[in-house]
Amino acid sequence: MEPIIAQKGPYVQATEAGAYWWCACGRSKTQPFCDGSHKGTGLGPIKTEIPAAKTIAWCGCKQSGTEPFCDGTHSRL
Repeated sequence: MEPIIAQKGPYVQATEAGAYWWCACGRSKTQPFCDGSHKGTGLGPIKTEIPAAKTIAWCGCKQSGTEPFCDGTHSRL
């Protein structure tokens, strides 16, 4: 199953250090993070460790080559 485009642009957020589960399927109601909506799709979240607080551009289109981070792929969709 292909991921759903959650939005054609990144989710830019101030992010604290810690572990995050990025939604790879596009179905989560808590974008850009997983809420378990992927069950049955064959897709699953990607665990990402953020070592220090910083602003992150999380991929919203679910097509990035640098997932879970935005690489500008949304501009070609």
